[in-house]
Amino acid sequence: MKGNTLAALMGAALALWSIPAPAQNSTADAIARYRELLQDGNPAELVVARGEALWKEKRGPKKASLEQCDLGLGAGVVKGAYAELPRYFADTDNVMDYESRVVHCMVALQGFDPAAVTKNPFSGTGQRQTDIEALVAYVVEQSRGVPVKISQAHPQEKAAHDRGKQLFYMRAGPYDFSCASCHGVTGQRIRLQDLPNIANVKEDAERAFTTWPAYRVSQGTLRSMQWRLNDCFRQARWPEPVFGSPATVDLITFLGVNANGAKMDSPSIKR
Repeated sequence: MKGNTLAALMGAALALWSIPAPAQNSTADAIARYRELLQDGNPAELVVARGEALWKEKRGPKKASLEQCDLGLGAGVVKGAYAELPRYFADTDNVMDYESRVVHCMVALQGFDPAAVTKNPFSGTGQRQTDIEALVAYVVEQSRGVPVKISQAHPQEKAAHDRGKQLFYMRAGPYDFSCASCHGVTGQRIRLQDLPNIANVKEDAERAFTTWPAYRVSQGTLRSMQWRLNDCFRQARWPEPVFGSPATVDLITFLGVNANGAKMDSPSIKR
């Protein structure tokens, strides 16, 4: 990262701490400026490069690459594929998001054990990205600027959306929270973080979907949509979801349908 950019980043970061609490609009503007500066030299670019290498490398018991993995647009087609996921796949008779689909390909094409692949799908703070996270970064980068197009043509796709919507509004856990408790009201925030109103504001729903996966500066690592939901469940004090479970795919389908038409802008950068 260039010296002048780094200096600007430090200035923007310091500015955040000096803004009075009531000045919410000024704070939001400062955060937006901070993210804009960080985007120049986004560390996710390194993860994208590693993901591309993993995609093309012959690995696993079958010594095969993922270049024949069908993400819904045909074997090996990655351009624009992420923008149309989750979707129904006839070969599994299920609606799958990208992360569950790439695990399927790692098992079917490369011969990996599914339990081993998904045992630790998320890296820790400051740790090297997992293979799944790197593969996420590579494929989502191939959809940057592509409009979101989450299909509702198949009955199972419609059912996934409807279940996801129901789950979004379901209250549970010791605090009786739902997803909508945080993301169904305009103007809410946690500390300096604005909470998008995914339920009722089209622009918020679009931004929430199209900017994940994202590189989180505070954690020094790239985070996927499955991780984002996992962390939301944790903060709501719900049981941790199983990686790639139908519940997570349903929620992602609901979020994606709400963002249909918006252009993907991921990997983005977050605080």
